[in-house]
Amino acid sequence: MKNQISSLQEYLKKYQESVDDPKKFWGEIADTFNWHKKWDDVVDWYFEGEDAPNVKWFLNAKLNITENIFERNLPLRKDQIAIIWEPNDPKNEVIKITYGELFEKVKQFANALKNIGVKKGDRVAIYLPMVLELPIAMLACARIGAIHSVVFAGFSANSLADRINDAKSNVVITADFANRGPKSLNLKSIVDEALQNCTSVKNTIVLKHNGEKINFESPRDIWWHDLIKNISSENIAEVMDSEDTLFILYTSGSTGKPKGVLHTTAGYMIYTEYTFKNVFQYHEGDIFWCTADIGWVTGHSYIVYGPLLSGATTVMFEGIPTYPDAGRFWEVVDKHKVTQFYTAPTAIRSLIAQGDEFVTKHKLDSLKILGTVGEPINEEAWRWYHNLVGKSRCPIVDTWWQTETGGILISPLAGITPTKPSFATLPLPGIQPVIVSPEGKILEGNSVQGNLCIKYPWPGMLRTTYGDHPRCYKTYFSTYKNLYMTGDGAKRDEEGYYRILGRVDDVINVSGHRIGTAEVEDAINQHKKVHESAVVGYPHEIKGQGIYAYVTCAKLSDAEKLTIEKEIRDTVGKIIGSFAKPDLIQLVNGLPKTRSGKIMRRILRKIGEGDATNLGDISTLLDPSVVEEIINGAKVEVKR
Repeated sequence: MKNQISSLQEYLKKYQESVDDPKKFWGEIADTFNWHKKWDDVVDWYFEGEDAPNVKWFLNAKLNITENIFERNLPLRKDQIAIIWEPNDPKNEVIKITYGELFEKVKQFANALKNIGVKKGDRVAIYLPMVLELPIAMLACARIGAIHSVVFAGFSANSLADRINDAKSNVVITADFANRGPKSLNLKSIVDEALQNCTSVKNTIVLKHNGEKINFESPRDIWWHDLIKNISSENIAEVMDSEDTLFILYTSGSTGKPKGVLHTTAGYMIYTEYTFKNVFQYHEGDIFWCTADIGWVTGHSYIVYGPLLSGATTVMFEGIPTYPDAGRFWEVVDKHKVTQFYTAPTAIRSLIAQGDEFVTKHKLDSLKILGTVGEPINEEAWRWYHNLVGKSRCPIVDTWWQTETGGILISPLAGITPTKPSFATLPLPGIQPVIVSPEGKILEGNSVQGNLCIKYPWPGMLRTTYGDHPRCYKTYFSTYKNLYMTGDGAKRDEEGYYRILGRVDDVINVSGHRIGTAEVEDAINQHKKVHESAVVGYPHEIKGQGIYAYVTCAKLSDAEKLTIEKEIRDTVGKIIGSFAKPDLIQLVNGLPKTRSGKIMRRILRKIGEGDATNLGDISTLLDPSVVEEIINGAKVEVKR
């Protein structure tokens, strides 16, 4: 395949070229795409100064990303399967859709959106389960120049409303119900509740998925099947500027309000295709399966855009790994002859706990490459995955990247880069990582540890946080001058390999999902009996990190003490979503605070990790006695 590295020597050569002359390197890769107009310059950027950050790739070039999925690929791939849709219930029908069929559906839905007034630059919120209509809606938006904002269909009505309001979306696309394992979730009722607090939405498009009865408010609500009835599939793509917005995707930050990470058209297109082809070493005839939900960036980049731009066959899974039993992943791998399998360490750890027999009864002989995403994978899980699932013959690509990066930044190239358990190994071509001390000194050489930063832009990086550019600078570029601060700690070993050590800010990585501690605290504090809370991450054997909440309450009766924890979890579930519910809740009489009133989360984090041996000087706290009380009541065993 074009632009695909095939050996370690070639990787080392390409990496050096990408550092020595980034414009030449990325310009040659971009030449293989379809353009209405080529660029005037490959990149122009600054991380410091007025209106920083300012990053532009392929300046003044004109294109449409869907033409590079369809018009560019169709001559060879009209009848090739684009997406294999695997339903939640294995008794239901698998759907396989070709590139030609997908193209017709995308064009038809693009025309349908235009018919209700959606135009270039409009924001469209998509709150759908993992059904084929989700990528169809995304690509239809991209076709007409509308900006899609996909919201994971596990977020609460409050969280959905926050995202609709921040983007000022004028259309919401949803379904009647979502299926997840044995449960079904009434998405339409969640949307109805959210829209009580949204003024920008003119129409809600509703997909009939389960067919169960729902509330329907005409003329605002329109059935998907009615919207596309008698609509032509003749459609000419909107010509977009390289830096026009492709999508907004919201991610938790260290403050309560989620950030709308904004990605633009050309750079994201080129970076997702390049990383997909190289990290996963995709070849003609392979079947690629990323198990993520499209509501997160992994699904955007490695279920939809990366694979489809590459002309690949991609699997899309509606269900969960343990339904109807813990062998579901492996049953699907055998059924569809999956060659590349990409999942989260959380899923792997949860399946380890179910027992090896769910794996060993399947052949898994089609697998060539395994991948992990969302968090660093621990060595025990890595070895189980490699030995049992991969039969000790499939290389594992332990990928590190973020919503903000658009695509994978540090990872082995499958079968090319020598791997080491729990190490993301080496940066991809075009990525220039540095490790920085807390004081801001770049640590040269190997065997160093500190904060992971990137010193040069790459095409897939975020351009801003939607509607709040100063927040983008403050969050990612203000910590160290002229560096993108990832928020992760890392070490570079004696071989120059990178190991990601986890978040260094107030963000918890739960099952690969970044959750801001402030966001959870804000939700907990809305319970009428709660005075104050502090949330930290703690080691969780399945999720990687769990949520530990220390909560001070009003005086509680004995009956209230029995129900308060469930009520707090329910409050968080309603405001954010069930995935953000605290795993551990400890009711305390006070929190460790400085005399100026700042909560010392460092102390709470150490206690949550089970380590009270080095809490530092606590004598300067407003009330040092609360620390001993918290240790004595801790929900984990604490070493002193």
